[in-house]
Amino acid sequence: MTSLPLVLRTEHPGDAQAIERLHARAFGPGRFARTAYRLREGTTPVADLCFTALVGTYLVGSVRLGPAEAQGPLLVLGPLTVDPSFEGRGIGGALMRASLDAARAAGHGLVVLVGDAPYYRRFGFTPVPPGRLIPPGPVDPTRFLWCELVSGAAGMVAGNVSAVRTR
Repeated sequence: MTSLPLVLRTEHPGDAQAIERLHARAFGPGRFARTAYRLREGTTPVADLCFTALVGTYLVGSVRLGPAEAQGPLLVLGPLTVDPSFEGRGIGGALMRASLDAARAAGHGLVVLVGDAPYYRRFGFTPVPPGRLIPPGPVDPTRFLWCELVSGAAGMVAGNVSAVRTR
């Protein structure tokens, strides 16, 4: 059996349709009603912080970071998506590291997401303290997470989290 190498690269404009198909396979039609989706609704991901994973020419993973605010700037991560047939191979971790490293290098201070704390803990995410940030819908507080990329950045935000709308 031939082993195809994994290629990580920044997302290209032509990737949009393949990424949407990937999201549909991984999350199904219910994804649009989730608070995690509503955190990102109406915003355009930051191109230099979004990455894809390819095996050959097949897009098998994607991660996006988009601008948001809560009385100060922050980023919202998501979705992190890996094709179900490629899960468990370290693709999600590689995408996370690439995206967070790029955000840190670009001077961004804080990233929030809704996700599985045991998975995201290894990247530095911890639960947002109760009442500190308010997502745009119901969320299990143990799944509303943040990661400081710059020490002290969490102290610069509070209140309602909303995506920065793009025109």
